[in-house]
Amino acid sequence: MYAIVEIAGQQFKVKKDQKIFVHRLQEEVDSKVSFDKVLLLDDGKVVIGAPVIKGVAVSAKILSHLKGDKVIVFKKKRRKGYRVKNGHRQYLTEIKIESIVVSGAKSSKKEILEPVAKKEVPKETAKLEQEVVKKTITKADDLKKVEGIGPKIAEIFNDAGIVTFADLAATEVVKLKEILVAAGSRYASKIPDSWPKQAKMAATGKWDELKKWQDEIKGGIEK
Repeated sequence: MYAIVEIAGQQFKVKKDQKIFVHRLQEEVDSKVSFDKVLLLDDGKVVIGAPVIKGVAVSAKILSHLKGDKVIVFKKKRRKGYRVKNGHRQYLTEIKIESIVVSGAKSSKKEILEPVAKKEVPKETAKLEQEVVKKTITKADDLKKVEGIGPKIAEIFNDAGIVTFADLAATEVVKLKEILVAAGSRYASKIPDSWPKQAKMAATGKWDELKKWQDEIKGGIEK
C-alpha cells in the first residue's frame, strides 16, 4: 500500500516505515503527527482524490529537527559593481511513516477507480496515476533566482505551497502580497509585482532573457 500525501506544501509518495525529510514542522521530537491531504491511495485498488480523499490519513512520528546542506547564492550585475553572496540552510524535519489509515476512503467527488488488477488498469486511469506520481517527484525550484526573493521569502512561499517557478508564475500578485503581509511587517513592504513575470521566464527556460531583464531592475521592481 502506498499513498501520495501533501505535507507542509510538498507532495510525497509514502508507505509504511518509510523515512522522509519535510519542511520544518512545529511539533516536538517523538510526537505523533497526522496528515489528511491524501491525493492518491493504492491499497489493491486505486483511489484518486478530487482534490483529496476523504477518510484517509497518513500518521507519522517526528524523529528529529535539522538543517539541510548549505546552499550558496551569488548574485552579480554586470557593469554595476553589484555582488551579493548569501548562504542558506533549509530547516527540515525527519519523520517516519507509521501507518496509512483508511476509513471508508472516498474522493471528494466520489470518483473511485477500481481496476481488478494492475495489469488491467484502464489506460486513462494509468495515465492519470502516472501524472500524479510524476508531479510528486518534481523537485522544487530555486525561487531565489527571481530578483527580489531571498532565502527567507523563498521559504515562506514554499510553506504556502509555492515551490516551483510555474507555481509562482500562476499566483496573482495580490495573493503573493497577502502571503508576505501574513509573514510579518518585515516582509509586508516587499513589492512582488514582477515576480510572476520573472518566474514565467524561468519556468519556460528563458534564462538569457531573464538575466537581461534583471540587469535593468533592482529588488524586482521595474524601472
